Amino acid sequence: MGDIDSMNEAAMLQGQAQLSKYISAFPISMAIKCAVELRIADIIHSHGHPITMSPIATNIDSSSPDISYLSRIMRLLVRQKIFTAATSQGEDTFYGLNPISRLLLHDTELSLAPMFLFQNNPILMAPWHCFSSCVKEGGIAFKKAHGSEIFDMASKDEELNESFNNGMNSVTKSIMKSIITGYKDGFNSITSLVDVGGGTGAAMSEIVKAYPHIKGTNFDLPHVVSTAQKYEGVSHVRGDMFQAIPPADAVFVKRIMHDWGDEDCVKILKNCRKAISEKTGKVIIVEAVLKPEGEGLFDDLGFMYDLVMIAHSSGGKERSEDEWNKLLKAGGFPRYNIIEIPSWLSIIEAYPQ
Repeated sequence: MGDIDSMNEAAMLQGQAQLSKYISAFPISMAIKCAVELRIADIIHSHGHPITMSPIATNIDSSSPDISYLSRIMRLLVRQKIFTAATSQGEDTFYGLNPISRLLLHDTELSLAPMFLFQNNPILMAPWHCFSSCVKEGGIAFKKAHGSEIFDMASKDEELNESFNNGMNSVTKSIMKSIITGYKDGFNSITSLVDVGGGTGAAMSEIVKAYPHIKGTNFDLPHVVSTAQKYEGVSHVRGDMFQAIPPADAVFVKRIMHDWGDEDCVKILKNCRKAISEKTGKVIIVEAVLKPEGEGLFDDLGFMYDLVMIAHSSGGKERSEDEWNKLLKAGGFPRYNIIEIPSWLSIIEAYPQ
């Protein structure tokens, strides 16, 4: 009982099909990465309407593209509903864009192409092969794969640092629309705001653009801030959030805490508390709040990103409300509200009193 031999044929076939799908899940990511690198979405978009394989191939940056390879890659991406396809009476297939492939356009406001290239960079993929070693021995997957942690490596590798910043900025733009829409009145009473770990300032620029009365400070490590562009109403400040955070009415912390273990998060929170007023200050945390009983894509994403944290962070993780509650209390924030926004992320509004 309970072994493979006792399974009926139908259950066996269903299990084989499902497991085979997971075994071969990575080709979808690699096919999308290929399409992003070849700018397939951009080529179709530049024509203003669906086009056949010939003009796609002609516009690829190559003197002799292999159309047979490209056709097979596009066949999978159409099947996965990344691109559309329609066959004419002459049996030519016309490839077009849909809401998913439009997010793969380069140089558009809500493009996720930079994040796709970053997350599927060979450097970022290698730590996933260290999971079993982490389970057996503990340790940090990224360090096992590369001999150093991701932030240390990025500080010394210009290409990785640029890819990291570009990826974070692309996600920031889409998330910020949800935050500004969902938080509405939350920024009204704030006159000064510091974005801790704000990268190159994209998030703070969006907040200041929507709320011009706010004096914005973008705060991050020196090698990150050094590549930041100028934004009206935003000051860039170099520093270390584990040492001290610039004072402000409120502190904004978006997708930073999930990179760190509980002990480090408590240090960050305590420094946030020192930076704000005891009576009127608040910390605005943007993170996933895991719902073990939740169903649907948004709820699944939190659990998937939790494994991304094993692969890429130094002890980071996604957290449930109970875990956030304990963390906030330990960091000096006994009172909080969780605000749902149109995203898989939530806003956690935390107060020192």
